[in-house]
Amino acid sequence: MLSQRQLDILAFLSGFGRDLEESWDVPRGLSLAGLSEHLGVVRSALNPPLKSLQEEGFVTTRTTHVIGSPRRRKVFHATEKGREASREAVDAVPDRGMAIGPMPDPISLHGREEVVDRITSALSEGGSLLLEGLPGIGKTSVSTAVCESLLDSGWLVRWATCNSDSDSSSVSAMWLGRRSPSSTEAVVEKVDTSRTLLVLDEAQQADERHTSSIQVLLEACSASSASVMVVTRAPNPFASLSGFEPVRLEGLEPSQAVALLPDDMEEASAMEVCQAMDGHPLGIKLWSPEDELPGVGAVQEYVESTVIRRLSGDGTSSLDELSLSPLPLRVEEMLEPDGADELDESAILRWSGVEVEPHHLVRNVRRASLQGEEVEELHSRIAKMWSSRDGPRARRMEAHHRLESGSEEDSAWLSENIPGIASADSSAAAVVLERAISVFGDESLVEMAADIALERGEAEVASSHISSLSEGPGRDLRSARLARVEGDWSRAEELEGSAISALEPSARARAQIAALVRRYDDRLPGRIKDSLAQELTSGADSVDVSELGMEDRGLASLALDLLRHSLALEMGDLEAASRTRASIEGSMGPDDPRIHSLDLRARLSSGTEGEAFLDALYSARSYIESADEPLDRLRTMHLALEYCSEPPRWLEEAHSSFDLEQLRPDIASHRRAASHWWYWRGVLNAEDRLSSWKEAIVRLRNSECGQAAKQLMQRLANEL
Repeated sequence: MLSQRQLDILAFLSGFGRDLEESWDVPRGLSLAGLSEHLGVVRSALNPPLKSLQEEGFVTTRTTHVIGSPRRRKVFHATEKGREASREAVDAVPDRGMAIGPMPDPISLHGREEVVDRITSALSEGGSLLLEGLPGIGKTSVSTAVCESLLDSGWLVRWATCNSDSDSSSVSAMWLGRRSPSSTEAVVEKVDTSRTLLVLDEAQQADERHTSSIQVLLEACSASSASVMVVTRAPNPFASLSGFEPVRLEGLEPSQAVALLPDDMEEASAMEVCQAMDGHPLGIKLWSPEDELPGVGAVQEYVESTVIRRLSGDGTSSLDELSLSPLPLRVEEMLEPDGADELDESAILRWSGVEVEPHHLVRNVRRASLQGEEVEELHSRIAKMWSSRDGPRARRMEAHHRLESGSEEDSAWLSENIPGIASADSSAAAVVLERAISVFGDESLVEMAADIALERGEAEVASSHISSLSEGPGRDLRSARLARVEGDWSRAEELEGSAISALEPSARARAQIAALVRRYDDRLPGRIKDSLAQELTSGADSVDVSELGMEDRGLASLALDLLRHSLALEMGDLEAASRTRASIEGSMGPDDPRIHSLDLRARLSSGTEGEAFLDALYSARSYIESADEPLDRLRTMHLALEYCSEPPRWLEEAHSSFDLEQLRPDIASHRRAASHWWYWRGVLNAEDRLSSWKEAIVRLRNSECGQAAKQLMQRLANEL
């Protein structure tokens, strides 16, 4: 008869497809390391049951490449006999729920039944919990077991895991999946259902820059019908978390912890190990028979004096690099990858897909021991490695290591490269800037931090940075933006007018044009008011570009003509539209794709029915399918939607499938277009209207389109 451990092995291996038996690349779960992590025991505890299963024909072995591993490894496959034995031992669970997000694979727990049942019961009754404990104590494993229990009861589980760059938007994206809203109001609307659990794991990993916004999201979700579980190392990163009951996870009782060790180990020796490790699961898994046992409760000292000290030079170098990295790494990304395999064999690493980091207990101990010139030199070497690579991730990693290297020459480099980081991830850029300001204190960095906070709609953070700037037009312009985000229109106009008048001619013209375009955009789709159109036309005519250089003068004139052309079409002034189109073509050239876009807009705005309009709509479809620029495609979709009394199916599908990740959050026109995407989503999908329009309102406000946000709030109130 097969033992329970053998049945657990077969059940896990049977979950992998038969096609992997001849595959070159196989998942980590088929290796001894993966099996050990899933079953929650030391690797040596699996050798006897695996050997017996292989001898009896339940399991086969071979050596192949394991995804994420730097070398070939021995892997295990369940035979048909093994799969049949697993099926006979396990009953199918009916009506199982669904998990969304990066929820870890479940592992076999030992001695945690009582705490899992207690947490499951509290969450089932609608409570929200804060699960705290030491690193490596088993918080994630317990949380996964709780989720599995609720899934078996038909619950919906939404899981998110924090890293140092996580903010409330990235947490929401993990919970809700693709094209999720980011505003707290819209997220709460989406998750506000019973029998739903929201999990935030590794909450302590989030940088201090973002903990307040994450806390606002957690508390708002806790007040909904959903249950929330926050999992964090003690002490938790939140000053207070209203509505959450704290639960402290302690070490295992030694009598329960012995199940993590080999079955054939003498009971007295096993109990001695478990008592020395104070029931700490990771400490027990790191223990090796040749190690001296620490004093009771001295797990961290054991890690430093024994686990780390027994590593080779390569293993130590790889551990140092992984411990200093702000984010998990792929092995092939590392400067010192040669010791990664040794770290894996020593059970020091934790994997998430193909990315790896040390278990936080080991990482924290190692970080604390790295000091002075040695660690600065290592940061400098790693920064040099990342400098040879392209892309926003490389710049984000390089920025971190430059800041930690102690160099006093990196402020200019940061000012130049922060925009590239922000274009891909404003959350990461905000984290880097906060650290850079603490190191260098340059006002140019403070200005960038204020700008990013304004783009993200973080009024309190922006206000803090703006207040530390020197007096002048730059500070006043940012104060005006902040006033618009906060809804103080009169103060915004006063500050902006004063600031613009004090700017140099070139900067003044750019600021005036930006203000005119923003006011044009600050409305919902529909015919523009005559008074606003006349005011904007007059404003465009009053911008003085004569003192600009030739190139800047041409760009400014083109921007003003584009605004005039849009206004003329809105007002039905075909003569003015034709005149400005000729001027625009003279600046761009007749073959510029934007000329075609202007003509398409004119054709669509000429009517909403008849053969001419259908022909224009067909041209719009061709343009949407062929245009290279995402912003142009989306604007054309919105234009076609505005003029269609009944949008065709292809247009609705094109809009629904548009990937907002293609837009840049650091560009105002992109942020406004994204706001309108959410508006149109609410128009086209009545069942999602409440959540979509709440998201649109927040995004419009954060894009300084307060009038449009106000209009949509009124429309939403009428809907309700």
